[in-house]
Amino acid sequence: MDLAQYIRDIPDWPKPGVLFKDITTLLKEPEAFREAVDRLAEPFMDKDIDLVVSVEARGFIFGGALAYKLGAGFVPARKPGKLPAETIREEYALEYGTDALEIHKDAIKPGQKVLLFDDVLATGGTLSAAARLIERLGGEVVGVSLLIDLTFLKGREKLKKYPIYSLIEY
Repeated sequence: MDLAQYIRDIPDWPKPGVLFKDITTLLKEPEAFREAVDRLAEPFMDKDIDLVVSVEARGFIFGGALAYKLGAGFVPARKPGKLPAETIREEYALEYGTDALEIHKDAIKPGQKVLLFDDVLATGGTLSAAARLIERLGGEVVGVSLLIDLTFLKGREKLKKYPIYSLIEY
């Protein structure tokens, strides 16, 4: 199945000059969504994954399904102030300024094998911050799984120490 045919392009969103890759058109099609989850999980089925960490918000949709498919737990990585218990924070650079991610301090135990997922890899800042959070808590990032890799933005360079698997590349 060609999953790219289910991705809708939205020009000039969220700002002029950006061609946004909208995954909601894939999510609403049961066969495409199932196929995407199955294919995202497949390379990691024999890796004894303990946890899937995913970044809000669209990443949660696939992250939960991947965790279920892999028989793993799910850990959300969220923007600051969104999680109720004690967290650790990791800042990362944006084009102008910085942003941050947080996860619960007790979300990952040392030695746990973690699959990191996000729906789109752009410049790599968000996912590299999430990987640092995992490693600060003693988790082992065994791979990065992506629905879409915007290869022209070279985000893989920030994640080159991890195996990366993506379904769709632009």
